[in-house]
Amino acid sequence: MIISTRGRYALRVMLDLAAQSSEGYIPLKEIARRQDISEKYLENVIKVLVENHLLTGLRGKGGGYRLTRSPDQYTLGQILQLAEGSLAPVACIEENAEECSRKDHCPTLPVWQKLDTLIRQFLDSITLADLMETETPQS
Repeated sequence: MIISTRGRYALRVMLDLAAQSSEGYIPLKEIARRQDISEKYLENVIKVLVENHLLTGLRGKGGGYRLTRSPDQYTLGQILQLAEGSLAPVACIEENAEECSRKDHCPTLPVWQKLDTLIRQFLDSITLADLMETETPQS
């Protein structure tokens, strides 16, 4: 499994906003500058997060984005699932996947199912707050 740029950027944006949460709404331009992400690309990432109520946005002077909940209420699994669409290691176990004709006699299916469970459990066990505690200062 490879997490795409979109997924990595979504995590960076959420972590950035979590770190700035006491400052109210944070302008897109500031997030883009701090994270070294183009504003245009960042708009697409943030759109998904706003549509799914992980962020809220405010237009106009004093506007920007902020988290809708506290950092301990967001898991990496939740954020990556929204950004990536699927975290399944193989296509046949993705949600709403077309049923495979080999499903009943596939010797590798249990391996993929177990790996999928392990990935989800691991990512769902880590919150933004957890990452904020382990974040190293940047100079």
